[in-house]
Amino acid sequence: MMLPRPLKMILVGSCAALLGWLAPIVFPVSASAQQKAETRSGPLYVVTYVDVFPNFTDETLKALRQFSMDSRKDQGSVRFEFLQDVVRTNHFSIVEVWQNRQAYDAHLTQQHSKLFREKIQPGLGSPFDERLYNLVQ
Repeated sequence: MMLPRPLKMILVGSCAALLGWLAPIVFPVSASAQQKAETRSGPLYVVTYVDVFPNFTDETLKALRQFSMDSRKDQGSVRFEFLQDVVRTNHFSIVEVWQNRQAYDAHLTQQHSKLFREKIQPGLGSPFDERLYNLVQ
């Protein structure tokens, strides 16, 4: 059955909204799985994807430079770098290594961490995509 385009758009939008609402219920992985992973000792690897609207690229670069310099001074910081996508220059990746989860948690409470997130918030094209990893040996 062929539906008129406006009706298709409404149906697709409604389905997308419903899936967005149901996703945390159907796929309840995030918090509890992450908490279990946090109990491991040793270095913690963090990769964060930051996508901003193109007109915020320069402002974000400046904020990332300052954030990187400040974060490298945090106790427990082993490595802190940020990368810029070669083609989509408004997409960034932050790669961090911390001595342990406690050092990373302390880093998040630092004023420069809070200030960085506040500075780039208006330009975010998508939510922070922050992923925590343990080294597999």
